[in-house]
Amino acid sequence: MRFSILNIYLLLLFAVLSCGSSDGSDDVILTEKAPTASVSQLSFKAAGEMLSFNVTADREWTAYSESDWLTVEAKPSADHKSGTVNVTAKENLLFSERTGTVIVKAGSLRANVDVSQEARSGINVGDIKAPLEGYNLVWHDEFEADKLNSDWTYQQANPGWVNHEKQTYVKADEKSCWLSDGTLKIRVYKDGNKYISSRIYAMQSKGWKYGYVEASINLPKGKGTWPAFWMMPVNFTAWPDDGEIDIMEEVGYHPNYVSSSLHATGHVHSNNTQVTKEVKCDGAEGEFHTYGMEWTKDYFQFYVDGKKTLYYKNPGTGKRDWPYDAPFYVILNLAWGGDWGGSQGTDDSALPATMQVDWVRVWQK
Repeated sequence: MRFSILNIYLLLLFAVLSCGSSDGSDDVILTEKAPTASVSQLSFKAAGEMLSFNVTADREWTAYSESDWLTVEAKPSADHKSGTVNVTAKENLLFSERTGTVIVKAGSLRANVDVSQEARSGINVGDIKAPLEGYNLVWHDEFEADKLNSDWTYQQANPGWVNHEKQTYVKADEKSCWLSDGTLKIRVYKDGNKYISSRIYAMQSKGWKYGYVEASINLPKGKGTWPAFWMMPVNFTAWPDDGEIDIMEEVGYHPNYVSSSLHATGHVHSNNTQVTKEVKCDGAEGEFHTYGMEWTKDYFQFYVDGKKTLYYKNPGTGKRDWPYDAPFYVILNLAWGGDWGGSQGTDDSALPATMQVDWVRVWQK
């Protein structure tokens, strides 16, 4: 009996050991190792760049990130047991540091590499004070980056598109619209027989309804220039039915006199019923000045350098006189000639002429 029990025990033990090593699968599970990265963290500059690290593993591996500002490229070796990971960070347009993770995966195991990117330099959001009590900053662009961000879109249009203006509006032309030294430049210049310029929109598909909108702008010089900082309705169907808000306009033949205007069916320049006010702003051409507008459901109040200019109260007569209960988006452009800018002719010797914008900000209650 003892001999039989011993033999049975040995036979069972042999069977278990044989099953455990028949295809080596259990050995793989027992020896599975996590992939390793040559670094535990990556630190990127605000301007964006590509950094790399090495990977070792005991099987096929890949790498990825769930952060949309990171692009990850895994480059395994031929045997998939080593390789390189290239990580590219987009430019950080925020005034705060951001963080993320690159994940290296091999089988069921992972290795994480922590990623950080420094904040963009320049003004801090906390340093931007509301011009009026009760308002909070909801959107702004300080133009500290190398190029316009995705909040902006370009208008493309041929001469005569509006107001019989002479310029061609082009898309992303570095000669007519660019960022440098913390300011946006919009330039009109002559190219052969063409006048080239830019017209750009902020948050065109969303806009804002009510608030305080302000920009710091240095106007160009020259007979024929027509710079503008203004707003149009997001859900535009017809002009002037849906309204137009002109925060600041100036024409070069009347230097340093800036205007604010409102256009609607009940008040429009085509029949001299527009709501408008012109004020002299010494040094508007060649120096930075602020142009702002408070817009509520009850009134508009416009400002130049913090001083009140045009005031318009909602008359309560409906859309004909108040089509302003809808979202509007910001526009910056520099026209050449046209019905107003060219009403006293144009002078090509003034070209190129450049409008500079230090910042654009929007506050809401």
